[in-house]
Amino acid sequence: MASAKAFHLMAKPTGAICNLDCTYCYYLEKESLYSKSSQRAMNDDVLESFIRQYIQAQPSDVVDFSWQGGEPTLLGIQYFERVVLLQKKHAQGKLIHNAFQTNGTLIDDAWASFFARNDFLVGVSIDGPRALHDSYRVDKGGAPTYDKVMRGIRLLHEHGVEFNTLTVVHRTNVEYPLEIYEFLKEIGSSYMQFIPIVERTTEQPRADRLLLIEPGFPGPTKVTDWSVEPLAYGRFLSKIFDAWIRSDVSRVYVQHFEVALQNWLGMRASLCIFRSTCGSAMALEHNGDVYSCDHFVYPAYRLGNLMNEGLGDMAQSAEQIQFGQQKRDGLPSMCRKCSVRFACHGECPKHRFVITSEGEHGLNYLCAGYKYFFQHIDPFMRYMAEELHAGREPASVMHLLG
Repeated sequence: MASAKAFHLMAKPTGAICNLDCTYCYYLEKESLYSKSSQRAMNDDVLESFIRQYIQAQPSDVVDFSWQGGEPTLLGIQYFERVVLLQKKHAQGKLIHNAFQTNGTLIDDAWASFFARNDFLVGVSIDGPRALHDSYRVDKGGAPTYDKVMRGIRLLHEHGVEFNTLTVVHRTNVEYPLEIYEFLKEIGSSYMQFIPIVERTTEQPRADRLLLIEPGFPGPTKVTDWSVEPLAYGRFLSKIFDAWIRSDVSRVYVQHFEVALQNWLGMRASLCIFRSTCGSAMALEHNGDVYSCDHFVYPAYRLGNLMNEGLGDMAQSAEQIQFGQQKRDGLPSMCRKCSVRFACHGECPKHRFVITSEGEHGLNYLCAGYKYFFQHIDPFMRYMAEELHAGREPASVMHLLG
C-alpha cells in the first residue's frame, strides 16, 4: 500500500552480525534479540518483499535505499547483485539509488568494482588517523583495523567509487578535531559525518538481555566511559567549523554544517535529529521486523514485520506518528525558551535523559555542547543565509575572513 508521505528505512540485512568488535558499538548486542533464530541474513522472500514494498510506498520518482549492519559486506557480492536485480524488477520506472555503510575492512577489487558498476554511494567508518581509529575500532581478536580500512579506501579511489566518511566522536578522539579534519581531507573525503557516541548501561542485563538502554529506562544507569562529554563535543565541532569556514565552504561538506545552514534558512532539516519532530527514519532487521528508529531497536518500539504488515502502513501508524511527535511534545520548558531551539529542537530523543535544573525530564545530554556550537556559528550562518537569499554564493564568507 502506498504511503501518504515519504519515509526512510535503514535496512540491516545481516542484523547486528559484524566482523569487528568496536568497543562503543551500540548495535552488536542487538544480536541477543534474535539469538533463538537460526536465520542470520535477510532471506530472499523478505528481501524481495522489502524492495517491492519500499519502492511502491515512496511517492517520489527517486527511491533511496540504505544498506547497513552489522557489516553488510559479510553477505558477499552475489547477495547485492541479487539486490540490484530485484530493484530493477520492481522499479516501475523509478530511479533507484543505493547507499552502503561499511567498516571498509573487507573491500577488495571485486567489491570496489561492484560499487562502481552499480553507482553505489559508499559510507566508510573511520575515526581518524591510525592511533585514534584503532583506539576502539578493533576486530574480533582485538587487532587494529586501520590498515584494512585504508586499503579499502584506496581501492574505492582506484575504481572511481563515490564515498563519504562517518567518524564516531568519542571520549578519546574528541580532543583532536583539527587532526581528524585534515586527515579526512587528505584521504579524499569531501563529505563528512561526525557522530557523537552517547550510551548508558544498566547495572544488570534486562529480560531482553540488553545492557545499553533507551532514554525512558527507569532503573539505575550510568554513561559509558567511551561516551563523548557534552562541551567537548561542542568545541570539537566548533574547531572544525573554524577551519572549514576559512577555506572549505562549498568544497568540503560537513553534515552538521550543511544541516545547520538549512535551519538558519528556515528550511526543513535534512537530518532527522535537528527537526522538530522525527519518525520518518525507521530500521529494518534481517527477519523483516521494523522498528521506529535505528536507535530504538528495543521490543517496545517494534512496529511489526513486513511479511505481515505493509511498510507504508507501519510508517503511518498511530504508534509511529506518536513516536515522532513525542520529540516535540516532550521538550522541557528550558528547551522551549532556548535561543537556538530552531537549530537543535532537542536533537535525538535517544540522548534526552537528563533532568533540567527545574526538575523536568527530557533534557539532551549533549545540550551544553550543542548550545556552544550553535552560538559559535551563528554570525557566519546568518551571513551565508543572507547571501543565499540574495542569490549569491555562501562561499563568499571565506573572503571576509581573509
